[in-house]
Amino acid sequence: MYIAMNRFQVAPGSEETFEDVWRGRANRLGEMKGYVSFNLLRGPSDETHTLYASHTIWESEEDFVAWTKSEQFREAHKNAGAHKTVYLGPPKFEGFTSIDGI
Repeated sequence: MYIAMNRFQVAPGSEETFEDVWRGRANRLGEMKGYVSFNLLRGPSDETHTLYASHTIWESEEDFVAWTKSEQFREAHKNAGAHKTVYLGPPKFEGFTSIDGI
């Protein structure tokens, strides 16, 4: 199993816009081999930002990498720069491989 996460710092007051962008995008993840599930998580807020994480589970890292090279990925991310004022910098990617037997 492979977990792919992107962490986003969202400007205060832009949370609803950020969530609406995610609700409205065509992610097409279900079309991809090895895709298991997706969650968008809202984390803590303070005066500087609200933390969010996108969280996808894949059967393997290879399946995730194939997603990043796919037409489905390009379509899902084609308008990524349209809401620059919502984000406080680029997302931070974190990838995790499951350790068997634990």
